[in-house]
Amino acid sequence: MSEVSPLRIDAHQHFWRLSRGDYGWLTPALGPIHRDFLPEDLAPLLAAAGIGKTILVQAAPTVAETAFMLEIAEKTPFVAGVIGWVDFSAPDAAVTIARLAENPMLVGLRPMIHDIADPYWMLRPDLLPAFEALQCHHLVFDALVKPLHLRALLALARRHPEMPVVIDHGAKPLIASGVLDPWREEMAALAALPNISCKLSGLVTEAGDAWDVGKLKPYVDHLIGCFGPARLVFGSDWPVCTLAASYGAWLAVVEELTAGLPPAKRAAIFGGNAACLYLSGRGRI
Repeated sequence: MSEVSPLRIDAHQHFWRLSRGDYGWLTPALGPIHRDFLPEDLAPLLAAAGIGKTILVQAAPTVAETAFMLEIAEKTPFVAGVIGWVDFSAPDAAVTIARLAENPMLVGLRPMIHDIADPYWMLRPDLLPAFEALQCHHLVFDALVKPLHLRALLALARRHPEMPVVIDHGAKPLIASGVLDPWREEMAALAALPNISCKLSGLVTEAGDAWDVGKLKPYVDHLIGCFGPARLVFGSDWPVCTLAASYGAWLAVVEELTAGLPPAKRAAIFGGNAACLYLSGRGRI
């Protein structure tokens, strides 16, 4: 009997329909991604890559977009879960989170922290009810952060040691400039906390037009060294990744840079860890 291949999961992809009108960052200046991207666009890429499931991630700071994504997820067999958005600072944030969490397809929440001017926003006392509601409903906190947010994120994760935190895009290090510090030290400090994981996603976009595997390798090697294969998850960041590389090209980079790991640990990065983080707590597996 042939061995069954482990399920591969893309833990970070987006869909959008421009006519919805709430993607403030998505302007014509972004050229090739300034158009609709929907399941029929991604399906052939997943088939070619041998990826069976995805986690659909918010791209607009509205609850309406979260509802839009949940509707897609309910009709799209390959979408295993949705990471939505809630205004954590709203007085009724906890109520909104409870209502959205009634849908088991919701597996996490992601404030668009990288667009918020205050790097310590996430530590504001008025956000505490939202973080408590997130934990109460077994949702993951997806941290869309840049290096300047890492000290605050460390304090937040220490404040909520039971809250699963997943850092998106390796915290967007300054790869194009070849800058490693202080990102390197701060990511190591975060990795010392057991409730924090990290996505191998979005890095090719941070590397710039002249990217190559050699430019990405020090950053990926550091994340592997800090978090280990048990707390890293693969994500494509499609279609944003196509500003720098095709879906297949980014997948090939991650496969190359993790090739030295044992097969079981690579399988964890490419699916097993995402299933445990996002799906098990919500009864999705």
